[in-house]
Amino acid sequence: MSIVLDILRTYRTPRSVQVRRMTGLRREGGLLAMVLTACGLIFVAQLPRLAYESWMDPTIGLDARLAGAFFAWMVAMPLVLYAIALLAHIVLRLVRWPATGYACRAALFWALLASTPAWLLSGLAAGLAPGLPFDAMSLVALLLFCAFLWAGMLAMKQVQLEAA
Repeated sequence: MSIVLDILRTYRTPRSVQVRRMTGLRREGGLLAMVLTACGLIFVAQLPRLAYESWMDPTIGLDARLAGAFFAWMVAMPLVLYAIALLAHIVLRLVRWPATGYACRAALFWALLASTPAWLLSGLAAGLAPGLPFDAMSLVALLLFCAFLWAGMLAMKQVQLEAA
């Protein structure tokens, strides 16, 4: 299946997309590509905001802002997301939720990738109309991410129960 079509389907039926993605072939390389793509798109979403901030406050150049954002989103954030997935796996196992490490990573990374259209709109709002429109779009992006992550957790439980 196409990633773009899966993202569109996630907005309609997030749990079924997550179930289908978790029951397929387990490839760690695919998860790494997913998290790097999501982080790359969110980095691109930061560009209008960084350009606006650089224009408003020229003491820090645009190149320095871009370098910092690139490092944060393309180097640090994938490592942080892997650590969050590990922590989620440990917590879910402690509360006896049927979770595997792969399923935790898949749910978290897919939730982030599926919510990137909202992050891109949020970045556009930050560059064009900072303030309330940016705050509203950021809240929508965060809520979508949380909803998709919850759907992934429910899908994880469904996949484990079907396998048993």
